[in-house]
Amino acid sequence: MSAITLRLRQEGEGVVSEGDAGFTDFFRSEYPSLVRTLYLVVYDREQAQDIAQDAFVQLFARWRRISHYDRPEAWVRRVGIRMAVRACARERARPHLEHQLDLATLPKPVDVDILRAVRQLPPSQRAAVSLFYLEDRPVSEVAEILACSEVTAKVHLHRARKRLAELLTDDQLTDEPTKETRHVS
Repeated sequence: MSAITLRLRQEGEGVVSEGDAGFTDFFRSEYPSLVRTLYLVVYDREQAQDIAQDAFVQLFARWRRISHYDRPEAWVRRVGIRMAVRACARERARPHLEHQLDLATLPKPVDVDILRAVRQLPPSQRAAVSLFYLEDRPVSEVAEILACSEVTAKVHLHRARKRLAELLTDDQLTDEPTKETRHVS
């Protein structure tokens, strides 16, 4: 058993297998150099770190098999570099795709008071309002997405409308100037 496994067992923090300890050692030795390599591909340190972590996550899922390779560091580098190249391709395509974006598909501005009122609804009602009013989905789709019957989706919408009417009316009444403030010179 390794020192890490013994130490963790003694401290009662759990059990680390020999393979996990081997992965930990491998990660500590290879992660910094992988980040440096990926940085030279993406020229963004944080993105390079994220991609390296994602590559090591994939490696960890396959560690039992890949740890027996002659050069497991080559495998994780190949995965990381492929991910970095894809990220660069996405970034190169972004301006072109954003330029093609139709302005009609952009979300319409939403009143801040409405957003505050919706935030006060229970989660199921918030979801129903969002799907029905903001995404323009029919009740049948709202019900399907929320995994409930159409009747239940209608009840969520009805209760949400009722509560929103109360909240928005209360807000509007408190925002209106009173007689005392209207005549202040």
